[in-house]
Amino acid sequence: MPPQSSAVAKARYAFEGTRAQIRDMHTENIAKMAVRARELGDVIALWYGEGDMVTPAFIRDAAKAALDDGLTFYIPDMRGHAPLNEALEEYQTRVHGQPIPISRTTVTPGGMQALYLALELLVDVGSNVVYVAPQWPNIHNAIHLIGGEPRPFSLDFKGDWRLDLDRLFATCDARTRAIFLSTPSNPTGWTASREEMLALLEFSRRTGIWIISDEVYGRLYFEGDVAPSILQIAEDGDRVLSVNSFSKAWAMTGWRIGWLTHPSGVADQLGAMTQYINSGTSGPIQAGATAAIRQGEPLVREIRQRVKTGLDLAYDKLAQIPGIILPTKPRGGMYAFFALEGEDDARKACADILEKAKVGLAPGYLFGDAANAFLRMCVCRDATQIETALDRMLDAMN
Repeated sequence: MPPQSSAVAKARYAFEGTRAQIRDMHTENIAKMAVRARELGDVIALWYGEGDMVTPAFIRDAAKAALDDGLTFYIPDMRGHAPLNEALEEYQTRVHGQPIPISRTTVTPGGMQALYLALELLVDVGSNVVYVAPQWPNIHNAIHLIGGEPRPFSLDFKGDWRLDLDRLFATCDARTRAIFLSTPSNPTGWTASREEMLALLEFSRRTGIWIISDEVYGRLYFEGDVAPSILQIAEDGDRVLSVNSFSKAWAMTGWRIGWLTHPSGVADQLGAMTQYINSGTSGPIQAGATAAIRQGEPLVREIRQRVKTGLDLAYDKLAQIPGIILPTKPRGGMYAFFALEGEDDARKACADILEKAKVGLAPGYLFGDAANAFLRMCVCRDATQIETALDRMLDAMN
């Protein structure tokens, strides 16, 4: 029976009855700075991984039309509504240059859900996932939540971010179920080359260890139409999973829709998992995503240029601030990720910039120990807003 003495004791009793993996979890965010930003007013918040563009009308209108047409029931196929499945087959086959049929794709309520399904598919209690860091904090915590061991492996930083494949492979052991990487990376912008992808695939084929490639920023790539992808080289049957989302390249963060690309041999299992975890993705949301895929290439190009313009502005202005450490300009993503000389922990620098410049940046500790000294700035914004934020920082930090 729960204790009767106090509300605190009752709450503690309930807390102690939860799973061990849950008890030490908390939301990774910038809550204290966000509260202070509201007090200060007129803060330009560049700490979130989200653009400032409202989802365009052609996507919104497709979702509204689906509602008006009565697409308000369950979608029978847990792996996605037929029009979206067909659009994704055509889209992925086109951008990756080889056939990726419907049997290899599962639609999910957001890229995070795609990631979670991938981990649930593979990770046992006591197994580990080696993930390339600095990394979005959701990765570490999702592995932990499922019961696996999150095992970070840091990119080398020598003016730019580099992947040491030999060290990465040596980090794996008999309990390693998967290697996880994001490319282009959040937060660094590091992007795996085709040669690195080939080496990862060969290692997977040799060892049986899965490769989970987060390619959410794959279309926000500045040296081509799409970043090098594991899907361009993997065959059906390879132990490869690719996580993707409509959030970034189609300005749909609040819609919560993504997809997982996988071997056809696990399609039935992913359909069953979807049924028991969320019972599928909303029909009108899938209708909006179908329009995004079918009609959205000009939008993708516009957002890519928006990010590149913001990044160029950031590098031009930040280089004028004494003591700024600017890595080689990223090949993709939507962030400037930089450090300050003599600062081992960027939390104080972020707090100072918030107070003095009224600009909100994300401190690097959120992305793991390898990033403690760094600050992340989202540059997927109107160029005028980015320029104003940078001018404030120049005035405050000079």
